[in-house]
Amino acid sequence: MRSDDGGEHWREVSGNLPSDFGFPIDVHAHEPETVFVIPITSDSEHFPPEGKLRVYRSRTGGDEWEPLTKGLPQENCFVNIFRDAMCVDQMDPCGIYFGTTGGQVYASNDGGESWNAIVHDLPSVYSVEVQTLP
Repeated sequence: MRSDDGGEHWREVSGNLPSDFGFPIDVHAHEPETVFVIPITSDSEHFPPEGKLRVYRSRTGGDEWEPLTKGLPQENCFVNIFRDAMCVDQMDPCGIYFGTTGGQVYASNDGGESWNAIVHDLPSVYSVEVQTLP
């Protein structure tokens, strides 16, 4: 849901997302209409829909969404991404980072166009924070 008037009115913004449920959501540091979300199934399992790990990006404040999948597992991916396990940095283009309950941390340094697993064997990742230096 999104409100543009301080909460007086709300509108649906899940549009073409494969699920209207998902914990991790973040906003681009320099483009407030650019939003990133990782949809999760709302059943008791909480996995990416269809076992495909996808970050979705909206450049329109949630009106339209595009899947960003390059470098992410697209089959048999049954991990969860917790609410605090995704963040963006202050760089331009912005870097995006998220961790999974499978112990992987993924990073994109090109605004989500492509992804790399930068860590593989951690315990479940509950939170990801990033600090960039000038």
